[in-house]
Amino acid sequence: MTQPLSFYYREGCHLCEDMWQHLQSIRETRPFEIDLVDVDRDPALKERYGLLIPVLAVGEKVICNYYLDPIGLERFLDSLPDHE
Repeated sequence: MTQPLSFYYREGCHLCEDMWQHLQSIRETRPFEIDLVDVDRDPALKERYGLLIPVLAVGEKVICNYYLDPIGLERFLDSLPDHE
């Protein structure tokens, strides 16, 4: 089973909302799992990602922050073992 992407966000963040909408449009043609993580609910995450949000990551590897990097996301998805 592949580790899902983590989407670190904050309520009321317009950049977060923009990236989330973009991710959803990509998921319509290329499904992948995303865990939603509100950085304000965990002091350690707020310290780590609070000024970088939104952040799209897998494990400790950040794919992009502030704005969606569709090329970086495609490269990640292409690298998955179950990619056909």
